[in-house]
Amino acid sequence: MQEYSTPKMVDLPKDATLTDAVVEHASNTPDHVLFTRKVDGRWQPVTAKEFSTEVSALAAGLIASGVQVGDRVGIMSKTRYEWTLCDYAIWMAGAVTVPIYETSSAEQVQWNLGDSGAVAVIVESAQHEQEYRAIEGELPDVRNVWQIDAGGLEELASAGRDVPATELEARRAATSADSLATIIYTSGTTGRPKGCELTHHNLLGVSRSATLVVPQAFNKEGSTLMFLPLAHVFGRFVQVACVESGARMGHTADIKNLLPDLAGFQPTFLLSVPRVFEKVYNSSKAKAHGDGKGKIFDAAEATAIAYSQALDSGGAGIALKAKHALFDKLVYSKLRAALGGKVEYSFSGGAPLGARLGHFFRGIGVTILEGYGLTETSAPATVSTPDNMKIGTVGRPGPGVSIRIADDGEILIKGENVFQGYWHNEKASAEVLTDDGWFHTGDIGELDEDGYLKITGRKKELIVTAGGKNVAPAVLEDRLRANPIVSQCMVVGDQRPFIGCLVTLDAESLPGWLKAKGKPEDLSIEQAADDEDVTAEIQRAVDEANKAVSKAEAIRKFTILPVDWTEEGGQMTPSLKLKRSVVMKEFAADVDALYGGPVS
Repeated sequence: MQEYSTPKMVDLPKDATLTDAVVEHASNTPDHVLFTRKVDGRWQPVTAKEFSTEVSALAAGLIASGVQVGDRVGIMSKTRYEWTLCDYAIWMAGAVTVPIYETSSAEQVQWNLGDSGAVAVIVESAQHEQEYRAIEGELPDVRNVWQIDAGGLEELASAGRDVPATELEARRAATSADSLATIIYTSGTTGRPKGCELTHHNLLGVSRSATLVVPQAFNKEGSTLMFLPLAHVFGRFVQVACVESGARMGHTADIKNLLPDLAGFQPTFLLSVPRVFEKVYNSSKAKAHGDGKGKIFDAAEATAIAYSQALDSGGAGIALKAKHALFDKLVYSKLRAALGGKVEYSFSGGAPLGARLGHFFRGIGVTILEGYGLTETSAPATVSTPDNMKIGTVGRPGPGVSIRIADDGEILIKGENVFQGYWHNEKASAEVLTDDGWFHTGDIGELDEDGYLKITGRKKELIVTAGGKNVAPAVLEDRLRANPIVSQCMVVGDQRPFIGCLVTLDAESLPGWLKAKGKPEDLSIEQAADDEDVTAEIQRAVDEANKAVSKAEAIRKFTILPVDWTEEGGQMTPSLKLKRSVVMKEFAADVDALYGGPVS
């Protein structure tokens, strides 16, 4: 059994709450710009004083509308300034936020609001309100619904005009570090979503620690553009860390226009999930090859990776430095410019990034700091920092966190970041929390001699072949997705004689690849799935992936599906994790075809 702990850096007072920073910034630095919000296509500043005033007005409106201390209030919206505003207003009123993904179905909305016993909900659009109205008869506890796009927040602020400031202070005084701050429902990749209870202490502890261990990002000169869903714990953690540190924050949910938004906002750091970094890399590579500059890009890529690897072993030599400087002018500077031109660091979470992408991005001048955590650990349990990182790992335990590797390889976590339990679900809580405070993550990993954690798979995803070979899919899948025309893939083979794989094609990268191969650009995904050259390209990607594993773990057969897996299709979570059980059910016939029939 391995174990590694990091000393605590933050001691929180018992009366500390998430709204303390809002009040303190407004008092100490009222003119500091905490947010930049997009209004009519232009970025407009929001000062600390303005934010505090808006938060207080909405909190007063919630109080006037009957929201009591400890009541649950839902938020269903895309990532936008009002999401953060409402979150802090709910906390200012002494209540508990229940985030709901804006893509949730009516059934999911009903479960989150009903299970949490929410008394009110803030929705973004007419569509969201329509979804709610379809199931409101099943939610007798919900007394108020406010729609952001229909002026609901103005209505809420108006309702609270007669609530005295002393009442807001009384609500803040009634809230402590141990008070429940939010119930975040798991993505439901393994069944019905469970509500994770996170306190003010949970979120404050990880956020204030982040400002100390990564001050290069979380400071008053720092800035980030939030485009991940704030219903996810990763985005929520960064939101709180920005408010705590005074780093300027912007919001956008328009991923299709992300590059123009990045150019206009010019963040100094970003946060994302591995799939977004893969898309940036794959699309850049595909575009270069499509424009006849593939050899230049490939050489630049190899140089970036070599340069980054050299940083871990004494630094680059003169020749490598010269090549790196040349490609910095030709390639790397353009990639950085596409991210806004000022990004030096980026945080990646949600899944392992992989050494390949880590070295590539550090080599072009954008260091990706990987972390690891779950909703149950208030986001980061481990973190890489600019001064302490090993690419290919997810860093060391964060301040006040202990990591243990059980005899079966499962990662266990203990610390003040660990959640209180699942809302109204003692059975599920007891299954993952030990009496002495260790949380069973369900993930498989390794600790090296310096305390760096490497994620090698997920306990429930571990494949055991008919021959008894244990195979972790992540290594193969990471390598496969490195190919520009691969969108998603899933390694299969549980109780089967060998390892197989389902592959989907990337509709964005495919036309450029087809053009470079002298083939019609308008081939549909379905047509391309049967194309000989596409099949040969996927075979090359499989061969490359197989280099990372033993012969018994290697992919022997694959099939290219005529469709992609998406959040809308139900195969991906909003945080872009693959719902393996859903894929296995929907594409069971394709899996069986790889092996000539179902498991006997």
